[in-house]
Amino acid sequence: MAATSTTSLKLDNELKERVQRLALVRRRSAHWVMREAVEQYVTREEQREQLRQDALAAWNHYQTTGLHATAEEADAWLAKLEAGEDAVAPECHD
Repeated sequence: MAATSTTSLKLDNELKERVQRLALVRRRSAHWVMREAVEQYVTREEQREQLRQDALAAWNHYQTTGLHATAEEADAWLAKLEAGEDAVAPECHD
């Protein structure tokens, strides 16, 4: 099990009451609800940041090489995937 440490969190009364109500109906502790909320938020934001970094890297690669697929090529590929076909991504070209 990972090591844990205590962190204080100040909530306004309304939010604290909402957490407590949710904990009650979920049959969990308020601690569990808050920990779960923080875990999900951090995971989501890490994924968003990774997507942002990937987009910046792709943009920089395009700026450097000029390689790309057209919107029509990408749409056709995505349509095949959506239809359940096993489609290969379009070739990049300049």
